[in-house]
Amino acid sequence: PAFRFFAEWWKQLYGESEGKEGKGLFPASVDFTADLHSMGQYIQQGERTLLETVVRFAADPDQLTVPHDDVNGDGLNFLEGKTMAHDEGGVPNLIVSAGERNARTLGELIYFFEFSCGLSGYLLGVNPFDQPGVEAYKKNMFALLGKPGYEEAGEALRAKLSK
Repeated sequence: PAFRFFAEWWKQLYGESEGKEGKGLFPASVDFTADLHSMGQYIQQGERTLLETVVRFAADPDQLTVPHDDVNGDGLNFLEGKTMAHDEGGVPNLIVSAGERNARTLGELIYFFEFSCGLSGYLLGVNPFDQPGVEAYKKNMFALLGKPGYEEAGEALRAKLSK
């Protein structure tokens, strides 16, 4: 959960950088346990069009482990002492091993993913540093909102939308 907003940035980075010309990976993030039933099911047994990337941080001395329950009321004592992580299911995966969670490691991860995304875009044959789709919808919004200089485009869009 502490890494949730990094995943949001990652989706924006890859979606905007690679998602053009019918190419690029579809970036999505999964936050277990919130997405366990929906996306966990898909990851375990769905179509194999995924590449799962797991960022694993160095052991945290405060990392939670499953405690012992003298009554074993939920029948989960077999998990005693284990931490919770997901990196299985037959999906090709990449495990990125990072240091402890701190500012330096965050900077290293940002650099790693930015560099990887740029390289991946070039390998796909797209320019990872432009965003023609984003620019197109910005121009459409300027035209529809009446920004000066976009009058003709606004008229054309309104005519198209009224059909």
